[in-house]
Amino acid sequence: MSDGTMSKTPRNGPRKSSDIRSEYQFDYSRAKPNRFASRMTRPVVAVVLESDVAAVFDSSAKVNAQLRSALSRRKHLKQPPRARAHRRLSGRGDR
Repeated sequence: MSDGTMSKTPRNGPRKSSDIRSEYQFDYSRAKPNRFASRMTRPVVAVVLESDVAAVFDSSAKVNAQLRSALSRRKHLKQPPRARAHRRLSGRGDR
């Protein structure tokens, strides 16, 4: 192989802010504080639902209600593990 066939892509320097498209430029002087921040007293977890599941629910409150219902059913159905009785296997030294 010759060195001429394996050329590297030239590296460009860092992009200047003027190179960024106008729709991606953000004017921080016009930014406003998050008006919903006060509602988030507890940590919030965002979950992405598949489209067929999301079509069933109108709001996050309904999703939360269903999940809480499923969790409470699961708690009631789940029984504590029972202690297993040790059985002697016949034919193994009990003669």
